[in-house]
Amino acid sequence: MNSPFQKRIATDTLIVFPLQHNFITLKYLLLFPLVIGNLPSGYAKPSVDYVNPFIGASTSVTQARSSHGLGKTFPGATTPFGLTQISPNTVTGGDNGSGYSYENNTIEGFAFTQMSGVGWYGDLGNFLVMPTTGRLHTVAGTPQSPNEGYRSRFSKKDEVAQAGYYAASLTDYGIRAEATAAPHSGILRFTFPKNSSSRIQIDLARRVGGTSTEQYIQVINDHTIKGWMKCTPEGGGWGNGAGHPNYTVYFYAQFSKPFQSFGVWQAEISEDMERRRHNVETKAYQKLVSQAEIEKGCREKQGKHLGFYSEFQTAEGEQILIKAGISFTSMQAAEENLQSEIKNFDFDHIRNNARNLWNDVLDKIIVQGGTEDDKTVFYTALYHTMIDPRNFSDVNGSYLGGDSRVRKNNRFVKRTIFSGWDVFRSQYPLQTIINPEIVNDSINSLVELADESDKGYLERWEFLNAYSGCMIGNPAVSVIADAYAKGIRNFDIIKGYKFARQSCEKFGNGEKGFTPGSISKTLEYAYSDWCLSRLARALGNGNDETIFSKRSQSYRNIFDSEKKWFRPRNADGSWKDWPVQGRLAQGYGCTESNPYQQGWFVPHDIEGFIELLGGKDMALMELRNLFNHTPEDMLWNNYYNHANEPVHHIPFLFNRLGSPCETQFWTRKICNKAYGNSVEGLVGNEDVGQMSAWYVLAAMGIHPICPGDTRYEITSPVFEQITIKLDPRYAKGKEFVIKANHNNRKNIYIQSARLNGKPWTSCGISHEQIIEGGVLELDMGQNPNNDWGTFHKNASRNTAP
Repeated sequence: MNSPFQKRIATDTLIVFPLQHNFITLKYLLLFPLVIGNLPSGYAKPSVDYVNPFIGASTSVTQARSSHGLGKTFPGATTPFGLTQISPNTVTGGDNGSGYSYENNTIEGFAFTQMSGVGWYGDLGNFLVMPTTGRLHTVAGTPQSPNEGYRSRFSKKDEVAQAGYYAASLTDYGIRAEATAAPHSGILRFTFPKNSSSRIQIDLARRVGGTSTEQYIQVINDHTIKGWMKCTPEGGGWGNGAGHPNYTVYFYAQFSKPFQSFGVWQAEISEDMERRRHNVETKAYQKLVSQAEIEKGCREKQGKHLGFYSEFQTAEGEQILIKAGISFTSMQAAEENLQSEIKNFDFDHIRNNARNLWNDVLDKIIVQGGTEDDKTVFYTALYHTMIDPRNFSDVNGSYLGGDSRVRKNNRFVKRTIFSGWDVFRSQYPLQTIINPEIVNDSINSLVELADESDKGYLERWEFLNAYSGCMIGNPAVSVIADAYAKGIRNFDIIKGYKFARQSCEKFGNGEKGFTPGSISKTLEYAYSDWCLSRLARALGNGNDETIFSKRSQSYRNIFDSEKKWFRPRNADGSWKDWPVQGRLAQGYGCTESNPYQQGWFVPHDIEGFIELLGGKDMALMELRNLFNHTPEDMLWNNYYNHANEPVHHIPFLFNRLGSPCETQFWTRKICNKAYGNSVEGLVGNEDVGQMSAWYVLAAMGIHPICPGDTRYEITSPVFEQITIKLDPRYAKGKEFVIKANHNNRKNIYIQSARLNGKPWTSCGISHEQIIEGGVLELDMGQNPNNDWGTFHKNASRNTAP
């Protein structure tokens, strides 16, 4: 078998060949991917050139037709799982976690930290750098009145976003801004016009969703500064402070041109002034910032709202660069991070390094076939799954522990931003295949955090060591159980099990056997109890296995046989009043869903769930009803709502109901309708990789229903061939290949299958079979094959949707 990896070209290889009667090096082509399509036959376009960071980069409520908005991704420069993300910020405040929304036409600066795809009120957006000319403004101004601050309009025509690179023209100043990143640092390049008062200014107070509450700045010499920004709940941020964010960003920055002059500005913030998001956004607060005192030549300052500026005289087209190391432990570590990664001001070298890093990780999966848009959607999705959980450690391995002490170890890389309720469904199962070491790091980080913080349980939505308590369930228990079942075990399982058990005891259905008032919590806790029972079995703890296996059946306690669906109970056991909208009522005992959507979440006992519904025929009828009422655009709705996570496993239930053709039909349709090569190409919040991970797995033709069980459901791949490069530390094989013969937009149904040349009649495959390496070959056709994969002999036959 010829591996497609052999047909690709390394980005640092120099090959010269004729191109349109000219000679050009391949390295030059790879730096300018717009012309790569002219490569002669036999040369594949690099995976990295399919990444379009603008996909999902919108917070628009109007486009989403929902208050939850669209993808909320950022288009800026970062590296795989990197600590820094240098991205344009177009909007501050509101439910705008990424700091950027494509429909905005002004930029207030380029921050060195960002969050990707989150709902709730976001955070980070620290160390905001902005090049300006003319009058010095100490406030950003507003999108409606950009001239009142340092904000600038920018041109959409030449805005560029690529993996590891971003560029835009700031039209109010005539400045071209470019950004690229290294894992712990980044560099900005500004091309100025001729001007006697060109400037680079840094807003140290700036923070998405609020403000940093205290800052420090020191001028080391005529081209170097260092300092920090402290961010606490009093300054809003994550959940407008409700997520308990408490972190300090340290920086060490150098300029390529010595300062002609410099200074610090400070706004007078009184002790009793409210500084959460809603107050920071007010005109009164912004007016106070606009009247900040400017101290020219100030070399050191600590205060509550600081900024720094450096001024230069520039010639037409002169470039000035600023590079900065970022750390969450110390200014010294920030300096070490910068010096180890960006030794000089060679912007293009750093850009090419970032590009190479992305190409290496994206090449873990090679797809062939499909359209160019399909490949763009796929590789952008894969790219989005490798932003978080990000590295929280410095280059020397030091990191901030859960007890706020600086720690260091060689066992794992400390990682952060665990959007548990979202990512246990697809994101972490994907990483168990392509990045098992990342899964190990995440589990170690969560377990050590529970230990160091003395919390004694695993956080469900961790943010920079903060126990935000956001969302529901015990998703970290799922991630640990899934990893352990798949042989990913380089973590302290004794501590891990202890904290997993304590999590289920602290957050569970208790003696009542249900959570009063909640369908969502009752079902989620039942699932996590099942995960713990599986972990107990693997560890030989029969007593706990029995206890938690029994608790996993608590989902039955809220099934109303009269309504034939799940229904919340009051604390006394009585049913909560049935709403007029019935099971379509959003919020009726449900978190970000309705009972019809949440009620399908019994992944650990599908047979028992089917029994409650009245058998397979009734379950199939309900499932078909759910999908048949789903709108074509897949935007937020009361049926199959792909824009939010509770439903993400549901299309694969057809496999378990004896009708795999319908899984094949619906997953292909969701891939086509809910994803696209456009800003609106994500129908809901990216949610830290989950939305994209669903696509990556489904487009490959595999997806789990129940993490903790090693089975993946087989469905219709988007591509003709998918080659997964396996990690030799965790897998016996080198690669696993999925071939879909005769696959196209019409031939979406599996007719027959072979695994390593032998007939394969199951619509599922195990993790063990994947990591052994080999080939799963599918024969595709236009019509459903009602016999393949139908292991429930008495299930209803499928009719093509």
